[in-house]
Amino acid sequence: MIFPTTRLILFAAVILPPFAALAAVWPPAAMIAALLTDGLLFVALVDAVRAPAALRALGVETQGSVRLHKGREGSFELKFTREPAGPRRLRVGCALPATIESPAEIREVELPADAPAATIAWPCTASERGLFSLEMIVLEAASPLGLWTWRERRPLGLELRVYPDLLAERQRVAALFLRRGMLGAHTQRRAGQGREFEKLRDYLPGDSLADVHWKASGKRSHLVTKVHQIERSHEVYVVIDASRLSARRVPGGVTTLDRYVTAALILGAAAERQGDQFGLITFSDRVLTFLRARNGQAHFGTCRDRLYTLQPQPVTPDFEDLCAFLRTRLNKRALLIFLTALDDPFLAESFTTSTQLIARQHLILVNMMRPSGVRPVFENTSAQRLDDLYGELGGHLQWEKLRELGGVLRRRGIRFSLLDPVMIAAELVKQHADVRQRELV
Repeated sequence: MIFPTTRLILFAAVILPPFAALAAVWPPAAMIAALLTDGLLFVALVDAVRAPAALRALGVETQGSVRLHKGREGSFELKFTREPAGPRRLRVGCALPATIESPAEIREVELPADAPAATIAWPCTASERGLFSLEMIVLEAASPLGLWTWRERRPLGLELRVYPDLLAERQRVAALFLRRGMLGAHTQRRAGQGREFEKLRDYLPGDSLADVHWKASGKRSHLVTKVHQIERSHEVYVVIDASRLSARRVPGGVTTLDRYVTAALILGAAAERQGDQFGLITFSDRVLTFLRARNGQAHFGTCRDRLYTLQPQPVTPDFEDLCAFLRTRLNKRALLIFLTALDDPFLAESFTTSTQLIARQHLILVNMMRPSGVRPVFENTSAQRLDDLYGELGGHLQWEKLRELGGVLRRRGIRFSLLDPVMIAAELVKQHADVRQRELV
């Protein structure tokens, strides 16, 4: 697209009206006015024809994909390659997604005269996590004589991967990562009644007959005992509910699922630091993601890539299908940390019934973010009006139902906790540390 510049408008204003008025007063000046008008039109037409060539000599490249973090300032790079005939000054506009803001949507760029390429950083801040794309940019450059500006769109195809911001959560749980008072300590294996086999040895008086390896004893013609060591590495799975209730907003203006995702990644980092293997399961009305427990930076990156695009789905969770899936896929005893909402009576009953399939084999911790206003009736002392009292009574009834649900799950060997939405990551890390310290897995 082509547009006239201020220079062309100024020339036209200076030349055409005065000579047209002069020709009206003095007829011999009409020839001069016509020549000047034709000359201006000819020059403008030639300059307009040459205007597209300015951007043909300019190339735009990008790195393909950029990683950003929600709520933190980041940037992506645009590389301009210029031929000698290419423009030095141009305007660049980026059509960013609505969830990504930039201080300036249009920027003036001046390329160096002595370099064939130049790279600029475009600052931006994302307000939502997920996968977004910058499909095109708009370039604008002046024609050779500066009478026109030529504007065109260029396809870009830049992926903007917005990950959750873990920095604030890491600061909340930083104290849990510090191992003070352990200077000079070394990890040692201890023989005991753990689940991990270590070696075989000859039977000694006092050994339990349950530890006798009868097949090896038959081959050696004397009793042989199995020696176990206490397991130092466990499998920890975070099971995230991405169904309809995960779309509810919590303090801070984020969804429940956003808090789940951030807490899961923080727990994964903490579990790896403690020597455990971390796995990930997401579900709604079906199992969406299953990543078997492993450790290492590459595995953590895989979990993060699976989570940053996870969005709430308008469906009811299917706990029966989930527990049947876990029953067939997880053979080794593991710690399963559920992040879900059970304040719906139907969902609570479905969860209680379905988890009977796996409760005996695995250690299950169920965590739900405390809904706003759900607390004992006399915990809030700021209630003044009668409407406030009715609201507190409603919250108390809901809190009582959740407390009863926790008692039912506790009798089945399942721990149920109501957590503060702001401190959910720190609470999960504490739960994991408690399980390791008490060797419950």
